[in-house]
Amino acid sequence: MSVWMTENVMRWSLRLCGRFLWKQHRFLATASFKDSYVPTHQRARFWGSKHYQKSLSSSLVRIERYHSQGENHNEELEENSCPSSQLLELSSTGEVQLDEMASGLKPKISPFTICLRQCRSPSDVLDLTCKYSPTVQQISNCLTCMWSSLKTMSDDQQRYELQLMFQHPEFENFLQTAMMSVQRMRNDSIAYSVLSMISMGVPQRSRVVQTFLQACQEKLNDFDEKSLSILASCLEQMEDSPNVDALKEGMRLIVTAQLPEINNVKVLQILMRILGKDAPKELKLKLERKALSMTDQFSIPNAQHMISAMDKMGFRSKPLLHACSQKITENLHCIPFNRLFTVLQSCRNLNYRDLDLLTGVSDHVSSTFDIWTNKQLLLFLSLFENFLYCPGPLMKAYAEKVIENPDALTLKDLLCVLKVYSSLNFDLEHQRQPFLESISEALGSYLPKVHWSTLVKAVYFLCALNHFPSAVLEHLLQPSVLEQIDKRDNLKVRDKMFWRLDICLRLDRPPLPRPLSVPASLLEQPTSGGRAVNLRLSTSLQSLQANTELQEMMVVENFYVLDGVLTKPLPSSCAEEQRSPAESSQRIAVIYAKNSSFCYGTSDPRGSLAVKLRHLKILGYTPVLVTDQDLQSESEEKRTELLRRRIFPEHASETQPKLEHLES
Repeated sequence: MSVWMTENVMRWSLRLCGRFLWKQHRFLATASFKDSYVPTHQRARFWGSKHYQKSLSSSLVRIERYHSQGENHNEELEENSCPSSQLLELSSTGEVQLDEMASGLKPKISPFTICLRQCRSPSDVLDLTCKYSPTVQQISNCLTCMWSSLKTMSDDQQRYELQLMFQHPEFENFLQTAMMSVQRMRNDSIAYSVLSMISMGVPQRSRVVQTFLQACQEKLNDFDEKSLSILASCLEQMEDSPNVDALKEGMRLIVTAQLPEINNVKVLQILMRILGKDAPKELKLKLERKALSMTDQFSIPNAQHMISAMDKMGFRSKPLLHACSQKITENLHCIPFNRLFTVLQSCRNLNYRDLDLLTGVSDHVSSTFDIWTNKQLLLFLSLFENFLYCPGPLMKAYAEKVIENPDALTLKDLLCVLKVYSSLNFDLEHQRQPFLESISEALGSYLPKVHWSTLVKAVYFLCALNHFPSAVLEHLLQPSVLEQIDKRDNLKVRDKMFWRLDICLRLDRPPLPRPLSVPASLLEQPTSGGRAVNLRLSTSLQSLQANTELQEMMVVENFYVLDGVLTKPLPSSCAEEQRSPAESSQRIAVIYAKNSSFCYGTSDPRGSLAVKLRHLKILGYTPVLVTDQDLQSESEEKRTELLRRRIFPEHASETQPKLEHLES
């Protein structure tokens, strides 16, 4: 009797198994949600037409046999037939687990689990599945173990182990077993399994991945916050496809329906990441209000992930960013590099700058300077430069490091250092000369093999630092190097760099062993001109013309554009001596400077503006900078008086009472 029942159980199991896989193949792209969360009229959008489903099913073709679509339905059914011994193994294991749970006994660790913990590569795991038939839960554990073992390897070792994994004779059988077991897996196990497969490079349109995605759709309403988090991480890595899009849309509907009831910060962040940049603005504002109401619950990781979630959504909430950055600033000592760098990158993507956060990070990194690697320090410096923020203590500390061992810098490191220090125009004081000499010495060692484009960038940055190493300049300007320059290659950027080199050689007049100049063929298109007149500034300057001569939009040295030049005669006592007309008058160069021309949080000019001011002083001009803030006043009279004080500081005491009267 027992033998007859066993044979019948096996026969019906095989039939059900084949029918289930056939349905999976036919309805691969369908998405089903429980009616409690997805109304019928909304569900129709995900389900699609029959033609749409069939076209998707026929398009999912890959070279692998079991983890891809086959071409013959009958062959698939034969291949997918579940071995009776395996079914009995799985069912008997399940009975043992149920008996142990019912009796209240603590379940023992199975030999399979003990061996799994000792596996160090995906091939080890697959070898283990040949000796033991894994249970439903153990299948998910195997996939997770396979990916976890790969994460600890180098890139080359990962590629080698993945090749062994895909070529392993048991790999196809294992994925077949996983497909047959997906409906009996726990929700978090399904999510972990699909995340592991995607991370290991199993084709996203393969049958096994699509089967798991369909299972996620069917059980989505039952996913807890942990399962949703894992699934969200997986979907972020995946390309768009009908099943992926259906899952994302389903999660968006769940967010909309359950938002008022969400009381967990982590869940809220997961849903924000899934909604992405395509979420309606109204929903983003609802999420912002919900997050602001939960700021008192934010832990340090919550604050970090909230900023990243806003970055994923492309949503800049200043109050929320401020609350998160404040939490992070107060706890910088316990945040590792990767998370801290990710936070700063997200802030940069959101165009958000918090002076307290930037200062706190700068001080923290400089005070713990020795614990950071050279790569980490350069990443910090580069990111600060992107913020236009000058981390003074950190730049001094790194300059000392360069002086001590310049040979440790690669060519890429040298370019990064030169870009940061020239852009931020930081005064290293007594360290300046040793630092620049060390950089030049290190750069000189790469001259025999450096490409001309890299060398031009390095010289461009060195010119901004007012440093002209003769060996580097002579190498760049020798005919054999100049012949390599492709005149069609990024013409605008190339011309800008050579024009700066040319004007620096002419105006700064560095003491070189022999005179150097840029060939005229490389200076065909000056970058000056094309700037629009600032109407507010122009109107105010015209009101200041008393006893002065005004020239607007004046071009100096065929390179620098000045918004206005006010020529004012010097007092008679100064003009009695024999002087030229230029020497007997004061030339004031008025320059409109954008906020991005200054280091953030200061009035210190940076980059091209700093070089321009240096050269104007050499040419005998008195530069005066006018910013956006100076021109914000709606009253023309107020703007004129403010500019008068800025341009003619000797009359400040005379205009002060009048200005105070205007402001009152």
